[in-house]
Amino acid sequence: QIAGGGGYLFSSNPTSEALDVITRAILSTGTTGFLLALPTNTDEVYREAFRTVSKSGNPALLGLHMEGPYISHARRGAHAPELIIKPTAENLSSLLSEAGGTIRMMTVAPEVCTPEIISLLTQNGITVAAGHSNATFREAVTGFERGIKTTTHLFNAMTPLHHRDPGLPGAAFISDRACASIIADGIHVDFAMVAIAKKVMKDRLFLVSDAVEENDRGAYMHVRQKDRFTLPDGTLSGASLSMLDGVRNCISHAGIEKYEAIRMATLYPARLIAANDRGIIATGARADLIMTDSDMRLTAICFNGHTEFKK
Repeated sequence: QIAGGGGYLFSSNPTSEALDVITRAILSTGTTGFLLALPTNTDEVYREAFRTVSKSGNPALLGLHMEGPYISHARRGAHAPELIIKPTAENLSSLLSEAGGTIRMMTVAPEVCTPEIISLLTQNGITVAAGHSNATFREAVTGFERGIKTTTHLFNAMTPLHHRDPGLPGAAFISDRACASIIADGIHVDFAMVAIAKKVMKDRLFLVSDAVEENDRGAYMHVRQKDRFTLPDGTLSGASLSMLDGVRNCISHAGIEKYEAIRMATLYPARLIAANDRGIIATGARADLIMTDSDMRLTAICFNGHTEFKK
């Protein structure tokens, strides 16, 4: 789940040229497979993004992660409020037809989605995530029972874990099957809470970067700060870390064993979206590997069997 790189925010530059730069920039950090995040946007941006992604032949791009437009106004975070819409079978069917199979995951607010909406998404092979949601604990539990499989950036842009209503995090914790992504930068989520979530969810918790890129046009104006991105008004709008940064943070600051932290960035997210040839070293799997030094610093990338050593 990453929205841009290499100087381009994809939602403001949904072109093949920008996508090529973004993909190369992400690959250079050691991430060999990713979902390109597309926040709540206009129909025009969606159409251009769908066309561009459908033309891409780069195996690192696994599809789109649509964050919105079916999310909560109350928990929209940095999403543009005027672009959030209520889901109907008609507008969702139209969106899926335009997308042409490019959507791999969609984040929705469970409380605004009927069973028909969740079913329509899952029938089209889309992994449904709960996020940007004001759902109560019971509404979130019901969403998971209806087919929602995961939670987008746990604790951020959702109801809090509260002793009188455990909210969406509590529903993810108590579930036997629901997964959750988390941003391990120490800013979006305190490292102690990363450790707590890991202890509860075990192999159901995985890493995302949720990184954006500096941008001064379109619906999403991201300002680069020292260790994060914000909107011009100071609202936290995205992370500034790679997946490998997240792995190192889990090891150094959240007390997670090294190889388990690696699985959180590889095996677990691949398994969630049924990318069965990724996240493992096995006969028939893709030859996408990274090499690091003893401090988990990137030294080489093997992508599709071709190795490039970092200087």
